[in-house]
Amino acid sequence: MGLLVNIIAAEEDELEAIAESEHPIDQWSGIEARDIDAAKLATLHCLLTDDDFEQAQAAYDPVFANDYDGVLVVRIPDEVIERLACLEEEALELVGEELAASEEFELNNWSVEEVQAFVIELGDLARLADSQGQALFAWMHPLRT
Repeated sequence: MGLLVNIIAAEEDELEAIAESEHPIDQWSGIEARDIDAAKLATLHCLLTDDDFEQAQAAYDPVFANDYDGVLVVRIPDEVIERLACLEEEALELVGEELAASEEFELNNWSVEEVQAFVIELGDLARLADSQGQALFAWMHPLRT
């Protein structure tokens, strides 16, 4: 089973609307990705902040969970948004290279280029969110096969 993920920039008070949306990037600025779960986000968090994995993973507990269709929404911590927003593209590429070498991404056979492209897109989205005083949310929907 895969995971469809929309990472979007939105206001804090839009959480319920995000969770109820069938495809959030149709309504908010964001990026779509597959199989970006809390462990992958926590791994990125560790690379950006030097927090240990357990501490980082706790930051990605769902802020919304729907048992009916399996949708989860997690909020990406402000410190990660700020760090992503301040990095230039070359620095984001280096983060992507390190992230691609992590167990979480290697197990899913992500290429270095795919991970770098994801991190660069996420950096662009973080800059947008930061400039507008918004949060980043990851909306996760399980894909049934």
